[in-house]
Amino acid sequence: MSTFMANKSNIVRKWYVVDAAGKPLGHTAVIVADLLRGKRKTTYTPHADCGDNVIGINAGKATLSGNKLEQKKWQRHTGWIGGLKEVGYDKLMKERPEQAMMLAVKGMIPDTVIGRAALTRCRIFRGAEHTHAAQKPQAWTL
Repeated sequence: MSTFMANKSNIVRKWYVVDAAGKPLGHTAVIVADLLRGKRKTTYTPHADCGDNVIGINAGKATLSGNKLEQKKWQRHTGWIGGLKEVGYDKLMKERPEQAMMLAVKGMIPDTVIGRAALTRCRIFRGAEHTHAAQKPQAWTL
């Protein structure tokens, strides 16, 4: 018996819906990242892109534990001198919760060609409605 190695011809991608309502942002991001990489499949192969498509809904209803909502900051740099931009998570979760979820997922995906390809299969929505009903996604249960 030989070891199974996934490649383009034998990868089957499914569509999953992950609901973040009332759940911690980080815990939901771990599930989304694992599904994107394919780590919850028995056919997982580290050097192949064998993950699934993930739709995250209710990102606006995700919670942050402790004092993260007041204390945690998202920082980015413009590339110019003195160009450090900082946004608090209280403002980020109010105005753009889908970006907060995407940042959490992006931090859990490796910065490689496979990781960047996996992030293209992630779609995050603020509310409960999404635009991918035609793909017949299955609800992911924890």
